[in-house]
Amino acid sequence: MPPTSSRRQFLGQCAWAAAATTGFWSELAAQEAQGPNDRLHLAAIGVGNRGSVNLAELRSENVVALCDVDQQQLDQQHQRYPQAAVYRDFRRLLERRDLDAVVISTPDHTHFHPAWAALQLGLHVYCEKPLAHSIWEVRQLAEAARRAGVATQMGNQHHASSGYARVVDWVRSGRLGTIREVHSWTDRPLWPQGVDRPVEVLPVPDHLDWDLWLGPAPERPYHSIYHPIRWRGWWDFGGGALADMGPHLLDPAYWALELALPERIEARSDPVHDETLPESSQVTFEFAASGRRPAVRVHWYDGGRKPAREVTGTDDPPANGTLLVGTEARLFAPELGGRPLVIPLAGKERPESPPASVPVSPGHHAEWLRACKGGPAAGSEFSYAARLTETCLLGNIAIRTGQTLTWLADSMRFADCRQADALLRREYREGWRAGT
Repeated sequence: MPPTSSRRQFLGQCAWAAAATTGFWSELAAQEAQGPNDRLHLAAIGVGNRGSVNLAELRSENVVALCDVDQQQLDQQHQRYPQAAVYRDFRRLLERRDLDAVVISTPDHTHFHPAWAALQLGLHVYCEKPLAHSIWEVRQLAEAARRAGVATQMGNQHHASSGYARVVDWVRSGRLGTIREVHSWTDRPLWPQGVDRPVEVLPVPDHLDWDLWLGPAPERPYHSIYHPIRWRGWWDFGGGALADMGPHLLDPAYWALELALPERIEARSDPVHDETLPESSQVTFEFAASGRRPAVRVHWYDGGRKPAREVTGTDDPPANGTLLVGTEARLFAPELGGRPLVIPLAGKERPESPPASVPVSPGHHAEWLRACKGGPAAGSEFSYAARLTETCLLGNIAIRTGQTLTWLADSMRFADCRQADALLRREYREGWRAGT
C-alpha cells in the first residue's frame, strides 16, 4: 500500500487529458483508509453563493484550494481561507498533488466536467444539485462513482433533516394507508423564464472569465441576465424550477416510497421558448408498482401552479411543499425539512405516530465527511442522487418537447419520440469533450 504522500504525488501528475482517458488509479485510491481524525485536503470549485455555504459547513477540514471564474467571489473566500491556493480554471486545480476531496458548487452546466475528472482521479466528490445537466451525464457520473469506490454526496441538504426522516417513518409504517398519489409544488422560478436571448451585447466585467464560465456550453455574448444566479432559467445552463427545487421537494416521496425511474411523463406548461424554460409548468410522472407498493403518480407544479383544493384541503397552501396522499391520511412535508403534518381523511382518526426508524443524521455535509473517512455511505450518494436527478431532467424533456413520453430506462431512450432522444445528451464546445 503506497503512503498518502505518494498517492498525492501521482494524482498531481495526472493532467486533464489523462483524466479523460483513464480511471485505473481510482481503484487503488479506494483501498486507502483514512483515520477518523484525519483532516481532508479539500478543494472547492465554485465558491460563491452555495459554494460559500458549503465551505462554511466543511471548515473543519483543511481547505487547500479555491477555484472560481469570478475573481470577486474568489477574493472574498480567499480572505476567509488565506492558506488556500486560488485558481480560475478547475483543470489546473486538479493537477495538484495533495487533494483528497472536491466540493463542486458551480452552475448546473458545469457540474459534470469537474465531477467526472475528480472521480477519475479517485477523489471524493460533493456536488450541488442537480447532479448534472443531462441524463447522459448523470449516468456517467453514477457509473464513475461506482467504479471509483469513493464517497459522494449530492447537495440536496434536506435529505439529512429529521423532518424528511419522519416522512419515511410515517410512510413505511403503513399508518397513512396506501399511497398512490404525491403532489409537489414550488413558487419558483425567481429568475427570468419565458424570455428570448437579449440582443444587446454588454462588456464582460473585468473580474469575470466569461469563456470559463461558459465552459462546455455553446458560445454566446456575455449578459448580466445570466450571471450571477439568473442562469437557472436558460436551457443551455440550468433546468428551471424543476431542476432547482425538484431534488429537494421530490426527495421525501422518492426516499420513502423507494421510487426508481418513471415510466411515463406528461407535461403541460406556458409557451416554451427556444432559449428559456416556460414561466410555469405542471408535470406528471408515473412510476410502476414495485414489490408490495402499488403504482404511484407524482405531480409537479411550478410558477404559481398548485394542486387543487380537493387535494390540499385549502385554497392557499404554503409556497413550497410535498403532499403524500394515503388512503388513511395525507402527509405534508415542508420545503425545509421541517416537522411533517399529518391530516386524517374525512371520517378517520389521526393515526398514532410511528416510532423512529431512520438513523439520526449528523448533518448532510457531516455524512459525506464521515463517508470520506471510512464511515457509512452518505444518504444522497450518487447512486441515489442520479435517479432523483434523472427524474427531474425527464420532466424538463417532457416540457421542452410538449410530448407525453414513455421512458425505457434500461436502454436510455424514449419509446416514441426521437426529438426527446436528442435531448438526452448535449454537444460540448471544442476542448470540453470528456467522459467518453
